[in-house]
Amino acid sequence: MTSHAFNLRRFWAVVVKEFIQMRRDRLTFGMMVGIPLLQLILFGFAINMNPKHLPTAVRVADPSPFARSLIWSLRNSDYFAITEVVATEAELRERLKQGRVQFGLTIPEDFARRLLRGERPALLLEADATDPAATSYAVAALTTLAETVFDRDLQGPHATLRAKPGPVEVRIHRLYNPDIITQFNVVPGLLGVVLTMTMVIITALAITRERERGTMENLLATPVRPGEVMIGKLIPYILVGYVQVTLILLAARFLFDVPMLGSVPLLLAVILAFIAANLAMGITFSTLAHNQLQAVQMAFFYFLPNILLSGFMFPFRGMPVWAQWIGEVLPLTHFIRIVRGIALKGNGVPDILPDLWPIGLFVVVMLSVAINRYRQTLD
Repeated sequence: MTSHAFNLRRFWAVVVKEFIQMRRDRLTFGMMVGIPLLQLILFGFAINMNPKHLPTAVRVADPSPFARSLIWSLRNSDYFAITEVVATEAELRERLKQGRVQFGLTIPEDFARRLLRGERPALLLEADATDPAATSYAVAALTTLAETVFDRDLQGPHATLRAKPGPVEVRIHRLYNPDIITQFNVVPGLLGVVLTMTMVIITALAITRERERGTMENLLATPVRPGEVMIGKLIPYILVGYVQVTLILLAARFLFDVPMLGSVPLLLAVILAFIAANLAMGITFSTLAHNQLQAVQMAFFYFLPNILLSGFMFPFRGMPVWAQWIGEVLPLTHFIRIVRGIALKGNGVPDILPDLWPIGLFVVVMLSVAINRYRQTLD
């Protein structure tokens, strides 16, 4: 007769059995340890809401000693890293449009003469405000710096110009999102995040589901080649991805009033490449995992650095260099830049090419790995 009393021996047998099962399922155990460590490292070291050393282009129309003092003060500050000195306003705008610099500073003509006359000449700082969080602290730093940067140069009869509100005026032009509307930054990025989350997880279950349901044997008995299986599995999910894209774009336009300054057909073509990148990643996970639980765990482990290191939630240029290197490998990083560029800046094909080719390379590499792994699965 079975006893209903709590038995320590039976209880301990169950505990030992679970530890044995955990030892056998090393992937799950690795995820249990790896995900908290990954979160700790990313949030502790990589995330920075106060980015510094932001790339800045300068146009100097008045190469005076005062202009040189200002440029050296910017170089010595923590917030600005002068990467280019351009000759024309058009070059400055082009650098901002392509995302090569975060700021463009113009020192106008007759700057020194007007400064010495006490006319408070204006400095023009143009900021790429597609990511407002990346610019706010630096803008405040320049405003403060402008009040004191010329104190050493203003001597003798010009010392009175040191008085507040300062010898020069700083005019801030926030380009592409002048009103700093959060939705203009978040909603285009959300398009990439939603596609990454759904496409990778759904396709990660594709082959593992076949194995668990026993239908893999039917595929093995057919003359279908690995490449045909991979592409055949991807096509339906591409259509599902475009349904999601349509819903998000309609909501962005009619619910959040996000502008679409660029070409919608170009955006849809880029989305196809990005969907293919995520599906290729999901299929690769599907060939690596032994069951659907492991496939989902891999997908989540991939999704976490995507959302944290892509520039969606936190300023990309505020992260340390090693984190930016990791972020540059992820398709979501490049896709967010492309979507924000097309929607808010009106970028065309030449402007997005530097971020488009890494997505294409990612597709080729991941599909190659997936097809190779699929052949091993057949064996």
